[in-house]
Amino acid sequence: MDERQALSAFGALSQETRLRLLRRLVIAGPDGIAAGVLAEQMEVSPSNVSFHLKELERAGLVAARRDSRSIVYTAAYDALTGLIRFLMEDCCSGRPEICSPALNPTCCVPNDGSRADA
Repeated sequence: MDERQALSAFGALSQETRLRLLRRLVIAGPDGIAAGVLAEQMEVSPSNVSFHLKELERAGLVAARRDSRSIVYTAAYDALTGLIRFLMEDCCSGRPEICSPALNPTCCVPNDGSRADA
């Protein structure tokens, strides 16, 4: 990810509804969620959700696919990984012990408390 792409991603994420939408899509996993269901879950109008999802899609942070009459959105995990790598690229001036807490895979712990990588 280059600086221009990172700025676009951060710009898209700097709005509360978009950040909340992306977090819900990350939680949903690779199956994604239909735009209408997202609107219901967030108690936001469908047109509002569609507007914000389009902004996230333009920034490359979500992907959309048609499923019958619905548009299903998923988090673009490769782009999110690229954004994290961009942030960590020059991490810690060669002192990895400073960055190791940020790189700890605690985000991948299933709800039952067992480790996904165990």
